[in-house]
Amino acid sequence: MSTNINPPVLVGIDGSDAAAEAVRWAAVDAVHHRAPLHIVHGIGAPMDFGPGIAFEQIDYDAFRTAGAAAVETARAFATAAAAPVGELDIATFVVEAPPIPVLLDRSKDARMLVVGTRGLGAFRRALLGSVSTAVARHAHCPVAVIPEPENYTPDRVLGPVLVGVDGSASATRAIEIAFDEAVHRNVAVRAVLTWSEFNRYISRADMQKEAEGLLSEGLAGYPEQYPDLKVERVVVEDRPARRILAEAEHAQLIVVGSHGRGGFAGMTLGSVSQAVLHATDCPLIIARPQS
Repeated sequence: MSTNINPPVLVGIDGSDAAAEAVRWAAVDAVHHRAPLHIVHGIGAPMDFGPGIAFEQIDYDAFRTAGAAAVETARAFATAAAAPVGELDIATFVVEAPPIPVLLDRSKDARMLVVGTRGLGAFRRALLGSVSTAVARHAHCPVAVIPEPENYTPDRVLGPVLVGVDGSASATRAIEIAFDEAVHRNVAVRAVLTWSEFNRYISRADMQKEAEGLLSEGLAGYPEQYPDLKVERVVVEDRPARRILAEAEHAQLIVVGSHGRGGFAGMTLGSVSQAVLHATDCPLIIARPQS
């Protein structure tokens, strides 16, 4: 029985390649933060219904057998990924319930929830799977969405951790996560803040200066707390999602808030985080509020 009292890194799996990559990423992140890794497979009724697809009685014995095999394979992936970094405490769970409510419930007590971009559903052409989309919107902890292996180029492993900043409370949490991840990876933090002249009546020079001040305010204290960490600042006139995606071409990880200054209490996912989530091929952490 585990004696680790740190909140676990939770990863949802379904046997897909995307889930395997999520397990590997989660395993390394868990070791870095001295947290246990919980691998969860939810057994629920198949959701890929459509024209010509007949309903049949669900064979839960077959699902349980497949789930047990999936979590053991995931355990092997996690053990191999963690080995070069350190020891990892792993627990596996096969739960007879649909994956989305299972993961959302367990996210209440997790340090982070990790999922792949797509699963084994019939509609794999969709950019994101239903599980990754749902947890990104509703989880009770930060959510990491990890791309499929073929979408992530090896040269990015030395790239910075990219964080979007806009002065919101959600962005403050994103900055905290970004510095924490960067220090464990021994890479730079690149903080991006954009501005627009839309509906503004001051000069571009003044808007640039104002934005630089907002970024400095958001980063206040972090250079002193992490004196050996390189901090790169990008302040530019642009749309935020477009600039983050452009900067992400050379980043190993993106961190964004769940919603920015345009959001409101209880909002599930803001327009910028949603746009980045659906367009990037880089690992992404959405800094959802912790329960």
